Amino acid sequence: MSEGQTLTASVVGASGFAGGELCRLLTRHPNFDLVQATSREYENKTLGYVHPNLRGVDLRFSSPEDLDSVDALFASTPHGVSMEHIDTFRDAAGTVVDLSADFRLNDEAAYDEWYDGHTAPEHIADAAYALPELGREKLEGADLIASGGCNATATMLALKPLVDSGVITPDDRVVADLKVGSSEGGAGGGAASSHPERSGVVRPYAPTGHRHEAEIQQELGLSLAFTVHAVDMTRGAAATCHAFPSERVTTGDLWGAYREAYDDEPFVRLVAGGGGVYRYPEPKAVAGTNYAEVGFELDPSNGRVVAFSAIDNVMKGAAGQAVHAANVALGLDETAGLEFQGLHPVGAP
Repeated sequence: MSEGQTLTASVVGASGFAGGELCRLLTRHPNFDLVQATSREYENKTLGYVHPNLRGVDLRFSSPEDLDSVDALFASTPHGVSMEHIDTFRDAAGTVVDLSADFRLNDEAAYDEWYDGHTAPEHIADAAYALPELGREKLEGADLIASGGCNATATMLALKPLVDSGVITPDDRVVADLKVGSSEGGAGGGAASSHPERSGVVRPYAPTGHRHEAEIQQELGLSLAFTVHAVDMTRGAAATCHAFPSERVTTGDLWGAYREAYDDEPFVRLVAGGGGVYRYPEPKAVAGTNYAEVGFELDPSNGRVVAFSAIDNVMKGAAGQAVHAANVALGLDETAGLEFQGLHPVGAP
């Protein structure tokens, strides 16, 4: 498309955290005109009524039952909703970007194993996984895009260079430990996400069997031990991955692997034990942005590679990734609307 062309966009499920971020990004995007944002609960309320940072946006929530015809529809709905309405979404838009888990997995049997089955399996083969760093060629021209899970995104960005370079193989032992913010629970996260219960905690909530493991197995070909902790921050997912390669590896090998993977990536920053306070990837440093920080450390005493990644779960793990993928799919400048560098100093992310 031409550089100055404008595309219409809608956000279904716009009252949630990721939906609000989508609205923020799309209202500032040089190639999108946000024409509809839906919410049953807040129909006819302004966007600023729910998202105070959007008080200057002249748009009101409308009913999801009456969708406008648009160029791109972003569905920020709970798991299970998009698969029930995918025909309606695809009728309404030339490109559909789904932020739920409904089309992330490419095998119907995987939904039986990890979720509760799938009600629209005929659409699964049409979906392209959204994370551009895993392969832009799958996204170019895609009309159904499945945004990746935030914990899977953080983990895969940490481990991808090790897989691509052959430092680790599917036979090697890999352990991933995630620390995540309360916004992962969504705007209606319940008692466990309330401030009195969340404040000050480091709480394991998915010691085993987290559903995002399925995406990692699918996209990287790794079966790994995976544990998630809820911690006292609002935004962010930090992955600390312990890999035990079967062959000897050097620090030079690791630098080469990470530079080869990410030197040309516009939204990945390599942070690996340099100077200053922020010597390793840190969610606070990327809060509000589509950037991911990745890094590593080698333990020569036992050959362990510690791989790090930090993202904003609502941005790189959801809304930012979705817009990034849409940019690629629609032939736009892939950084369009995503240039915000973040803030420093800033409070708890």
